Amino acid sequence: MHRILLSFLLAVGLSVGPAKAASDTFSTEELLAGFHKTVFGLEYRAWSWRPYLVKKYTVPVRFYVHNLSRKNRKSKVNAFIRSLGRKIRGLKTDFASSADSANFQIYVVDRSQYREVVQKDVYKDTKIDPPGRCLVRVVSGSRGIKRSAAVIVSDEGEFLFHRCLVEEVLQGLGPMNDDDTLIHSVFNDRSHHSRFTAFDQILLNMLYDPRIKPGMSTTQLQNILPLVARDARRRVN
Repeated sequence: MHRILLSFLLAVGLSVGPAKAASDTFSTEELLAGFHKTVFGLEYRAWSWRPYLVKKYTVPVRFYVHNLSRKNRKSKVNAFIRSLGRKIRGLKTDFASSADSANFQIYVVDRSQYREVVQKDVYKDTKIDPPGRCLVRVVSGSRGIKRSAAVIVSDEGEFLFHRCLVEEVLQGLGPMNDDDTLIHSVFNDRSHHSRFTAFDQILLNMLYDPRIKPGMSTTQLQNILPLVARDARRRVN
């Protein structure tokens, strides 16, 4: 009976998702720590360029969605993409008319397609051993992110699909590290968040504040970041 009750409570918890916290729930110290833990560092450090510097887009992000899974997820993916421009001030988004004109490609796949798509379409390297349940690749330089590609698994449940969609797309915009101490964030593989939380909205608004430039280090941000956090908090309802 206890096992049945526990299963029921977990199912209910996953179906409704976590409660949305207000933007004034978090202290300035929590926001600064969250920014440093997600923006400075990489989940897979060996796969990318100069992890301990700011990475962000400085040009409009043009998305193209490849729905390769049996279930058509395109409307949900598009709806999430459209919400980003409203929720992140300083980020400009649009939909590309073709894959060639996009700088952020999203591949929605079934698990059986995951390895091949990561190797063939994202890394163009058959020797790559894809980590994780979903992933994003970001190609960045001193002037900002050049392009991103996310691979989202569709056929392993609604929770995983939504979590992967939110986490990988947001990480493709710059905050690329996970940390298991971030209890209010989707950038934590141990959390049960599958939505764009208020905490993460503040972090993204901090990152896309015009005072934050690609290539900045923690030292360069030391004096300005508390002011950026204050202003970002005001932008998130």
